[in-house]
Amino acid sequence: MRDVMHLEQLEQAEALFKPQRIEVLRRLAEPHTCGEVAEQLGQTPQRVYYHVKRLVEARLVTQVDERKVRGVHEGIYQATARSYWLSPRLVGRIGGLRRTQDELSLGYLLDLMEEVQTDIAALDRTAPELPSIGVSGEIRVPPDRRREFFQDLRSTLQDLFERYGGSEGDAFKLAVACYPKGDQDHD
Repeated sequence: MRDVMHLEQLEQAEALFKPQRIEVLRRLAEPHTCGEVAEQLGQTPQRVYYHVKRLVEARLVTQVDERKVRGVHEGIYQATARSYWLSPRLVGRIGGLRRTQDELSLGYLLDLMEEVQTDIAALDRTAPELPSIGVSGEIRVPPDRRREFFQDLRSTLQDLFERYGGSEGDAFKLAVACYPKGDQDHD
């Protein structure tokens, strides 16, 4: 089972539109038969099988085993991933135009986060070592020093890009997001 599955196909997203199906998917975090899930949810095995079949078609659930019970073959199913990320590309953005030219726009930040989400979902989590770092913090910048702060940040990052931007060694993606906190007072 993967940690994260990045959903980029509409059919996969549509498979999750039914609340009952999401509940079935949750129950399949561990391998279960449709009968076992039906018992947990107080539903008929046929109803659960209908949802499981749709989830299998969308590649959100896989059959991991099979057992024979009273002459009938019964599938054992498990969710493909522990969590699922829905690509913003499936929904799109109101207004349509991507604002990748304006690094200070929230549209650019959304594009950047989508790119990071896609890159992370594509990583091979079975690799013995995934060298990575995540840093998060909060800083406070007076309104009259915002321009100076953004210039310092850009200069620091540009220095890193120049010092480590050669063609040899392992390639790493560096993405920095700076955005206003939602709970602050706006001037």
